[in-house]
Amino acid sequence: MSTPSIRPATLRDATHLAALVDIAGEGLATYFWGQMADVGQSPFEVGRIRARRDQGAFTWRNAHVAEIGGEVAGALVGYRIADDAADEDLSETSEIVRPLAELEALAPGRWYVNVLAVFPEFRGNGLGTLLLRKADEVGRRDAPAGMAIIVASENQGALRLYEKVGYRTIARRAVFPYPGNRRGGDWVLLTKPHS
Repeated sequence: MSTPSIRPATLRDATHLAALVDIAGEGLATYFWGQMADVGQSPFEVGRIRARRDQGAFTWRNAHVAEIGGEVAGALVGYRIADDAADEDLSETSEIVRPLAELEALAPGRWYVNVLAVFPEFRGNGLGTLLLRKADEVGRRDAPAGMAIIVASENQGALRLYEKVGYRTIARRAVFPYPGNRRGGDWVLLTKPHS
């Protein structure tokens, strides 16, 4: 197998990014994209359009992709959580995403790994660790407060990986059931300082 490489995403990566966000999203992305879809439009198409945006949390501009042999194998999407995130009024936020927003609010000023995903056929090659190193590099530059990531408690493989590279659990919130939910349990916020 070729040596993996990481590069900044481009607009041409939107389709891969949407697929990888769907993988990482535990069914949540598909649910919300479906809520936004027009008649005759698939949830995936909404995700692809959102990935093509120039602004917002989920945009190709906030992404890096991992490649093996010139093929997209995984992706990282992240951004700095606002310094005033704790001040945000969440009373109108959907009960499905409110637990996630509450956890983000506990990590103001940190660089947030919003999406970390690898296509199944490329797993087991260290791409998750490689993408986390890229996240650390960007985070050191853009968010001196440190790093943050949220993961489903039932995703034990991801939890082990994040703990192995220095992340520690600081808070949990129950997953609110939603159509297509692939996991139960809790959403877990992990943070780490820059090394």
